[in-house]
Amino acid sequence: MTTGTLIEPARIGQLPGWRVRTPHGSALVAQQGAQLLSYTPAGGRPLVWLSEQAHLRPGAPVRGGVPVCWPWFAVYGRNPQAVRDSVTAPADAPSHGWVRQADWQLAAQRSAGDTAELEFNFAAGPGFAPGWSHQALLTLQMRFGRDLVLALSVRNLGERPFTTALALHTYLAVSDSQRVEILGLEGRDYLDMAQQWSRHGQRGPITFQGETDRLYLDTSAPVTLHDHGWRREVRLRATGSRSTVVWNPGTVKAQRLDDMADEAWRHMACVETARVLDDAMTVAPGATETMALSISLRSTAS
Repeated sequence: MTTGTLIEPARIGQLPGWRVRTPHGSALVAQQGAQLLSYTPAGGRPLVWLSEQAHLRPGAPVRGGVPVCWPWFAVYGRNPQAVRDSVTAPADAPSHGWVRQADWQLAAQRSAGDTAELEFNFAAGPGFAPGWSHQALLTLQMRFGRDLVLALSVRNLGERPFTTALALHTYLAVSDSQRVEILGLEGRDYLDMAQQWSRHGQRGPITFQGETDRLYLDTSAPVTLHDHGWRREVRLRATGSRSTVVWNPGTVKAQRLDDMADEAWRHMACVETARVLDDAMTVAPGATETMALSISLRSTAS
């Protein structure tokens, strides 16, 4: 196991960022979007996946890592009226909002013992993007220790409440997406976003047989990805969130994505911690609301 901790500036493609190393693993983090790009446990296989064809250049969304989605999720028009009342996006608004392609400010970095932390801020004042008239401060904290922890906070510095959707769009590395199961969402209803947002009930573990794009509702239990090929379990524990998104493009859609190799869908699976639809986040003047995700890893016998 590597000894000591290290946080140092790094150039990642054309993006400025940081390399983080602790005795537990190593990570790459970009200033754009305050995006964790990759994480690999010490002596092990990758945990957070980054596409080999990701567009690592300013202004382009990066395929992989943990993008921050805010102030809406997915296609703007699918967000609830309360979100659309808080932000009026133009017709060409990007999916998942603006902040994943904007530069955040590194507010703090700390290392102690076997743990390293980074904290980023993004000031979203009136006019920072078309249709936004509120005063908000976003804070993303990353903690690299025995577990990987990310916490996204939204503070309302204005005089009017606003409602936003948000997500930590986590790409997990897997041995083969057709050899994994996701447990913890059994019995939950979900909206199938690949099938006109039709509503269904989840029976048994989630497996991937083709394009999968599901928004699970009223979730609270931890979610576990069981990777039979790599003989490990990835456990995701969310706080301040009752929405979970599971996504994999499958072979047909992957072939349409220019930032993803045709067969890369077999090596990733997204399990996203979110606040969307009825779970969208309303922030009162002067208040701060937080959503967090903790990821842990353990080996299994099979």
